[in-house]
Amino acid sequence: MKLNIPKPYEASKSDAPNVIAPSGVEVNSNYVKLGEYFVKTLFIFTYPRYISSGWFSPIINNPAMMDISIFAHPMDTSLALRNLKKKVAQIEAELIERDEKGLVRDPQLETAHEDVERLRDSLQQAQEKLFQVGIYITIYGKKLEELKKLENSLSSTLESKLVYTKPALFQQLEGFSSTLPLGKDKLNVTTPLNSGPVSSLFPFVSPDLTSDTGILYGINLHNNSLVIFDRFSLENANSVVFAKSGSGKSYASKLEIIRSLMMGTDVIVIDPEDEYHNLSEAMGGSYFRISLSSANRINPFDIPLIPEDEDPADVFRSHILNLTGLLKLMLGTITAEEDSLLDRVVSETYASRDITPETFGTQKELASPLLEDLQTVLRNTQGGQQLAERLEKFTHGSYAGFTNAPTNVDIKNRLIVFSIRDLEDELRPIAMYIILNFVWNLIRVKLQKRILVVDEAWWMMKYPDSASFLFGLVKRARKYYLGVTTITQDVDDFLKSEFGKPIITNSSIQLLLKQAPASIDSVGKAFGLTDGEKAFLLETKVGEGLFFAGLKHVAVKIIPSYTEDQIITTNPEQLLELKGLK
Repeated sequence: MKLNIPKPYEASKSDAPNVIAPSGVEVNSNYVKLGEYFVKTLFIFTYPRYISSGWFSPIINNPAMMDISIFAHPMDTSLALRNLKKKVAQIEAELIERDEKGLVRDPQLETAHEDVERLRDSLQQAQEKLFQVGIYITIYGKKLEELKKLENSLSSTLESKLVYTKPALFQQLEGFSSTLPLGKDKLNVTTPLNSGPVSSLFPFVSPDLTSDTGILYGINLHNNSLVIFDRFSLENANSVVFAKSGSGKSYASKLEIIRSLMMGTDVIVIDPEDEYHNLSEAMGGSYFRISLSSANRINPFDIPLIPEDEDPADVFRSHILNLTGLLKLMLGTITAEEDSLLDRVVSETYASRDITPETFGTQKELASPLLEDLQTVLRNTQGGQQLAERLEKFTHGSYAGFTNAPTNVDIKNRLIVFSIRDLEDELRPIAMYIILNFVWNLIRVKLQKRILVVDEAWWMMKYPDSASFLFGLVKRARKYYLGVTTITQDVDDFLKSEFGKPIITNSSIQLLLKQAPASIDSVGKAFGLTDGEKAFLLETKVGEGLFFAGLKHVAVKIIPSYTEDQIITTNPEQLLELKGLK
């Protein structure tokens, strides 16, 4: 007895259609049921006399799930000219007949005659070509009601431009096949169009910010593409983030930090509200609390390191100017004479430690002076006694905890966070100035890709000296491979400063999330927004907004992964769940 033993299964090319194809298709006169989706194909059958460039972009940019096929079948020019010649003769005969009968002129007929003659001239001179054009749109929905709603939306959009559509009745399967990526026009419902109108169908009109390098910022709400961008590919790597409280500005920035660290970029953060603590712990970063009672200290008088390509005397003078700005921030309003006196006294304070522009950088391991040393010099300088008394609270008074002690923080880590949450409001601008100056002196020494995040930057913009320092840092960051991210919720305070608008113009990337009605006009004026964009920012959801990168901008939705969300969330309900208290 002979047994027929089946051969082992071997994969072949013929299996591919069976894998790709659905298990079954239900064909109806007005739709096709494909798996769990209802599918319907529409075709365009009428166009207006004139169609403007980009008229089809609302359909292409529609975020709904759909497939679009555009078929342009070239027509023989000689044949088209013969047909147009017959058409001209027909129209002229009709015009003559109407004239002989004494009928009122027909503007529509005269216009048609002009259009045909113009088209004949263009074809004869090879300025235009004719095409038989078919446009098919296949839409999808999980329910018939959803399908009908989308069809009505598309039809209304096109009808507003005098373009009309019809469903492919009793040819839905052919219509669906025509929009598959097969390049086969099975519907063959076409309209003759010349080159101009055909060019207006150019499909790649969606604003696109997808590049080969960079990090994922979110989803493009225009066309559901990914917004992937490298901020260091622009003329500068600075960015600003404007949004009202609770709209996701810090959330978006923390997401950028995580993804930037993964791409090899170091990050330094100034955190006014202790929002980056969980992120720092999860990413193995260093977290320093700067307050009146904390153990972490930064001495603003620390001797800065000297970059290899800079003159030590210039570095020293720049440091003196930065310290003078800090002292003016501490002291408040001062006269021109007092300003000049402070500049001289700072230099004398360093000179008391044998540090001068001539010797700076030549002596090693010199002890840096403290603020109390400057106060001593002021007391012994004519006209400086009153200024010395005003500094007393920062040297030996209640504010001495973080301004008059040697530096003891080590920032040899890829993620550094400075928290100033526990400082009083009036001390926050001073603390931010001290930290930024400390970080700036370290950044200048080693050329390395870094991002500096300044959250709630409006604290610094409230005072001219701190605002000027922040602007100087933003302006010079590019030279040191640094990108400064400036985040603020108080847009008006930021823009009222004379340095607010220059910081925006020196930032190649801008992220605008949900805005408050009171500040939308200021934001619109600063960023040149249209009325539609302003309305979008007022009504948008949390985590959605406008993303500007150079000359391009798109509507974006910030989307994290599950793990990223667990690390960066500040939602109280989620935090309680994570701690097991709910």
